[in-house]
Amino acid sequence: MSELLPAWDDQAAVARARALFTATFDGEPDGVWAAPGRVNLIGEHTDYNGGLCLPIALPHRTVVALRARTDGLVRLVSAQEDGLRELRLADVGPAGTPDAVEGWPAYVVGVAWALEREGLLDGGGFDVAVDSCVPYGAGLSSSAALECAVAVALDDVAAAGLAADDAGRARLAAACVRAENEVAGAPTGGMDQAAALRCAPGQALLLDCRDGATEQVPFDLAAVGLELLVIDTRAEHQLADGQYAARRTSCEDAARRLGVGTLREVTDLDAALAALDDAEQRRRVRHVVTEIARVEEFVATLRSGELRGDLLRAAAALVDASHTSLRDDYEVSAPELDVAVEAARAAGAHGARMTGGGFGGSAIALVDAGTAPAVAEAVRAAFAERGFTEPAFLLAVPSAPASRLA
Repeated sequence: MSELLPAWDDQAAVARARALFTATFDGEPDGVWAAPGRVNLIGEHTDYNGGLCLPIALPHRTVVALRARTDGLVRLVSAQEDGLRELRLADVGPAGTPDAVEGWPAYVVGVAWALEREGLLDGGGFDVAVDSCVPYGAGLSSSAALECAVAVALDDVAAAGLAADDAGRARLAAACVRAENEVAGAPTGGMDQAAALRCAPGQALLLDCRDGATEQVPFDLAAVGLELLVIDTRAEHQLADGQYAARRTSCEDAARRLGVGTLREVTDLDAALAALDDAEQRRRVRHVVTEIARVEEFVATLRSGELRGDLLRAAAALVDASHTSLRDDYEVSAPELDVAVEAARAAGAHGARMTGGGFGGSAIALVDAGTAPAVAEAVRAAFAERGFTEPAFLLAVPSAPASRLA
């Protein structure tokens, strides 16, 4: 029977981060903070198109123990990476420049770099130890979880107070997006950081990426005898390898051709498609416009009543249609994702789709409570039959946003 990857409770998370910190640096940290990974229920590749998306925060989190410094030096250690890294904040520059930061430290110092440029940090430096139970490279926003854990830590030690309310958290999220885009060089939208900082337990976050507005949408699957199974295909997904950027560039070019600021403003899909002469670009636009509509329909379904009977079938159909669109029109799926989706559906899932940026990563499946291990086993068997790397699994329960743990 396939096992489900557990999340750490607060006590275990604090103990792990603090132990790594004290083993690496002299003394104790100023505190320990954590931020969650995320699963997007529906609304993929809509964020950078001014659209709608519907993520939840995972119980699986990245944890940082951090201590402020006054000399501008940053020292970093991670339980998931080898060695100690050191650099100076004054030497940090954008990706593609001589001062670019290589590897995972870019996601950490990029946040400090962005906060300093927003006038929210004085560039004093810090020591930081990182540990995480968010699967790496799984399309579950491990990078945003790291950025947002660092953001709330730096906000706290600087006594800036931004994490105290949603407006401040939105500013922190924007700084984290800037860090990922400009310093780490990954041209992502803002959904992941918004989820890590602005989600709420038991709720899905309806995020309007046109203006950053949010609404909390109740999402209590346990109350209706359902669970959300996450399938980490172990087909590692990368956002900085050019494919993601190519999709974003194609959408931005289409918007210019159509005379709109973003594809969110397309109100007549048929007319928009007729106005574009490139078949690939038409497919990209069709996905974005129909995916935004699917988010609206999914939220309306959730608000119509309990996910049972016809409402459950309607939600499942939207989830399935999202995967088809991502596979055929946006072309961001992968063989492992398609097999995971097909095997989960065949094993009884009510709906399944890839989640995240694609090109590998994870899929989600809406399953009856108690059947997740059996569905996971069916997926594992399908992967073994095709010679794929063995997948991993976890349950997604809408959880808390980034916060201080100790």
